[in-house]
Amino acid sequence: MPEPLKYNKKFDELNEEEKKLLEINKKTIADFVEQSSCISDVNYATRNAHAKTYAAAAGTFFIDKNIPEELLPYFDGEQFDLTIRLSNANLKIKNNGKDVPAYGFAVKIKDENGGLIANFPLVNFPLFPMNSVSHFLKLFTAVNRFYIKKWSSFFSLAGQAIKVIPNICTLSFIRNIFRLIGKRNDFILSFDYHSVGAYRLGDYMIKIKLVPDSVHKKFGRKLKIRTALKNYFQEHDYTADVMIQLCYDLKDQPINKLNVEWKNSPYIHIGKLKINKDALLDPDSCTNELLSFNPFESKIFFQPVGKIQKLRDEAYKVSVQTRRKINKLLHGKSFEL
Repeated sequence: MPEPLKYNKKFDELNEEEKKLLEINKKTIADFVEQSSCISDVNYATRNAHAKTYAAAAGTFFIDKNIPEELLPYFDGEQFDLTIRLSNANLKIKNNGKDVPAYGFAVKIKDENGGLIANFPLVNFPLFPMNSVSHFLKLFTAVNRFYIKKWSSFFSLAGQAIKVIPNICTLSFIRNIFRLIGKRNDFILSFDYHSVGAYRLGDYMIKIKLVPDSVHKKFGRKLKIRTALKNYFQEHDYTADVMIQLCYDLKDQPINKLNVEWKNSPYIHIGKLKINKDALLDPDSCTNELLSFNPFESKIFFQPVGKIQKLRDEAYKVSVQTRRKINKLLHGKSFEL
């Protein structure tokens, strides 16, 4: 195996302007979460991204016995327990009409004592439409304000959205948009899932991909997604290959350029993810809405890498703290999901 590049904290460093914009953004995140029950018309505070929970489940991660020797120190067991959340990326929960097929597959990996090893929020679109931290923060702030203040913030949102256009005009991005359009009606479990940006694997830097085994893309096509998932897990197990790419060269595997796919880095199979049939957690339990999949709560050698990723640290903390403050008052009751 060629020698991968080593992690350096400089990949994560924000400049002073970006830090100031992040503080503004954090305030709008807290405001959004505080008003999220009204925004989504539910009786609990929602996340400010991936607000809608389709299902939560228990799973298992089985380690491949043939992974490269260099990676063995990071996978020191034969299997690990998982908690998994399937979601929609929209900030607002829609209960009417068809959801945009922007799905999340968040994975919590635990040790034999139930302690957290790592959180990996995966999504069904491998790229991110922003490379500039400043532009992203301004756009995300404008989106939050739009949901809170409605049309009085429309022109600010539109102005920031226009700045995204150059970033989605790459060959990689256009190809993946057309691929998603072609799969827009497919079953949620038939998609591949990807890490947005890179993560540490000790001193190495990686991207993650989840590839399902033999899930029929037309399963439950006429059903709501929650119902389709419930029906699927009454009859089937779900298994998927867990693959990683290593960063060897920043030209081919850029850390802070998220709108292009990595190339010249072969996928390495590291294991299998499995959700047994009948393993869905109680869909009406408020515990599901208290779950956090903050990747910065992971052990240090599994944490995110990159400037856009770094923003998620503070954003997750604000969102989770605000959401839990509100929802813990409802703990023990059932949410109307």
